[in-house]
Amino acid sequence: MLFTRRPEMPTASTALRGRPAPIATAVTHFVDKRPLKPPYPAGIETVLFGMGCFWGAERKFWTTEGVWVTAAGYAGGFTENPTYEEVCSGNTGHTEVVLVAYDPAIIGFDRLLSVFWENHDPTQVMRQGNDVGTQYRSAVYVDDDRRAAVEASRDAYARALGDAGYGAITTEIGGPVPFYFAEAYHQQYLAKNPNGYCGLGGTGVSCPVGLQGLRGGA
Repeated sequence: MLFTRRPEMPTASTALRGRPAPIATAVTHFVDKRPLKPPYPAGIETVLFGMGCFWGAERKFWTTEGVWVTAAGYAGGFTENPTYEEVCSGNTGHTEVVLVAYDPAIIGFDRLLSVFWENHDPTQVMRQGNDVGTQYRSAVYVDDDRRAAVEASRDAYARALGDAGYGAITTEIGGPVPFYFAEAYHQQYLAKNPNGYCGLGGTGVSCPVGLQGLRGGA
């Protein structure tokens, strides 16, 4: 199916209102059995990555050494405590994201950025492959003190993508935003359903960041 009209973001006044109470989710991570929600151990840092469908994106990060726990959820929009159906309606402004809680003593932030950039196509607008909608847009939400690192990695990867014939990066880079945990059945979905759908796909272009990589060897 060909889509000729770009999905449109709602505004704060047109978005669904949502609800004051969080929706139910899992208590522990299905794979590593750690608590899904904070508080996390001292020293653990977090970042939110949007790479299209969060099922495959979450698996990519929970299999990365140095990541303490991951969770699927929604961020970047207006609706408070949204449901999956509401996010998929396009009326919340949220994108599907993965909360990545990681140990910076083991893995550098630059390595996480490499995983992010290389495992989706950041030049697509509000889509990843056949997944089309505002909820599939590329995004990074991070503390202000790490935003410059994200922007620098974007600029470096943009040059590499341009050399390979790709267009401009459309990734949304923002500061801290509320993260809403997705429903329990979305958490670690591909561990529970190994043959489930995964629309994750990169460009095949290496990202020229991550020189520090794993901290233990740096």
